[in-house]
Amino acid sequence: QVQLVESGGGLVQPGGSLRLSCAASRSIVSINVMGWYRQAPGKERELVATVTSGGNKNYADSVKGRFTISRDIAKNTVYLQMNSLKSEDTAVYYCKAGTLYNYWGQGTQVTVSS
Repeated sequence: QVQLVESGGGLVQPGGSLRLSCAASRSIVSINVMGWYRQAPGKERELVATVTSGGNKNYADSVKGRFTISRDIAKNTVYLQMNSLKSEDTAVYYCKAGTLYNYWGQGTQVTVSS
């Protein structure tokens, strides 16, 4: 079992940056895939970025070149650096740990608005 706690969300102007953190309750070394997803009002949850235990990264087309996913193994934490934010990035962002089961955090709100 894994507990996940996201942080770092907030209100930012278009073009700004935020860094989200996802702290896991245990080592993430053996977790097959860790990822960030988001859900905007009235829309389905969608994949933003993932990183495998081998370090392979995958991004949604809509965030390529703007967002970067990374891991700090020593801190059991996964990050999502978000640059050049747009209004359409506004959503609740969730962290997921994929093992035999999927575990989700509680989410953190990101609002991009002037």
